Amino acid sequence: MKKRKIGLVPKLILAILLGILIGQFLPESICRVVVTASGIFSTFLKFVIPLMIVAYVTMGIADLSRGAGRLLLITVALAYGSTLVAGSCSYLVASKLFPHFMSAEAMEQIAATAGNSLETYFSLSIAPLLDTLSAVTLAFVLGLCLSTMRGKEIGHTLYDGMKDFAGIIDKVLHTVIIPLLPLYICGTFTDMTKSGKTFAILSILWKVFLVVILMHLLCITIQFTIAGLVSHKNPLTLIRNQIPGYATALGTQSSAATIPVNLECAEKDGVCEQIRNFVVPLCANIHMAGSMITITACATAVCLMNQLPISLMTVVPFIMTLGVAMVASPGAPGGSIMTALPFLYMIFGAEAGDPDGPICAIMVALYITQDSFGTACNISGDNAIGVVVDQIYRKWMKAE
Repeated sequence: MKKRKIGLVPKLILAILLGILIGQFLPESICRVVVTASGIFSTFLKFVIPLMIVAYVTMGIADLSRGAGRLLLITVALAYGSTLVAGSCSYLVASKLFPHFMSAEAMEQIAATAGNSLETYFSLSIAPLLDTLSAVTLAFVLGLCLSTMRGKEIGHTLYDGMKDFAGIIDKVLHTVIIPLLPLYICGTFTDMTKSGKTFAILSILWKVFLVVILMHLLCITIQFTIAGLVSHKNPLTLIRNQIPGYATALGTQSSAATIPVNLECAEKDGVCEQIRNFVVPLCANIHMAGSMITITACATAVCLMNQLPISLMTVVPFIMTLGVAMVASPGAPGGSIMTALPFLYMIFGAEAGDPDGPICAIMVALYITQDSFGTACNISGDNAIGVVVDQIYRKWMKAE
């Protein structure tokens, strides 16, 4: 008899539930064991992520037989445009709805959970060979040069070497990273539950969280509807294919950590290998629509609670700046808000926007409690962009 395998999504759901149960009912000593194991895996994951970007993005661009530079430009423009539109719409919605159900007491209760994370028993220091931005830049250079020079100005040695390197990374992802993702997610929710963050999400400012989550889901629906219209594919099928990636992002709170699963989702969408290997890792680092929705909504909420002036004229320059600055942020949970801290003065003002001040602390706490939903929106949009770019590539190939 064949053994029945449990799918990735059920494993992730079980990991979330198990993490909540461990954090709620078991003593802190046991919770710290789970968090320590999760932390070690997280360290290894951070080491692998830049290598994954170099391998996949390089080979994705290098395998494009035509228009590599143009496809790169189109992908970046789509990702940046999506981020700007999402953030602007988030402000318009939040500014209309939030004044009806905000309270200062609720904000203070959320801020109180900010420093309650569990400490690990020990940690390993494994420094990544490259930071995220350096990995993306190196992949651009190698991929574009290999695409245009291979077989003309240079031989195939470097291309073959990068192909073998991508095969090694692929082996690591499917034998280590993906099987251990549930452990990572379990540790994350154990920490959140023990520190009080999980139930803060369920019991405090639920209306604010509900509005933000609904904006995320609406954003995903619009993105896949557009992708479906462009590619002549059923948007509902595309959204259904995205469920494993969405669930993974909810647990990992990291776009970069979700790349392996998101690549599988893109394959189900019918995106060709060279496009998905190029677009998915790239957009994991430059497409931040979900995070921008959350940051803009949280900033609006904080301004309303502290009687700080805010308008679309102050929000748009902030969004445009942050859309570029957040390129280096997807490697860790909460990376987007930490990247945004130096720029919050653009909305809060010089005094209130002090990164070490109480208002920014409230902003960080409010964002972190819903970071996973923003990340899930980010990576879902990545595959919508992948479907569009794949369609453009196929048309170019037919034309030639």
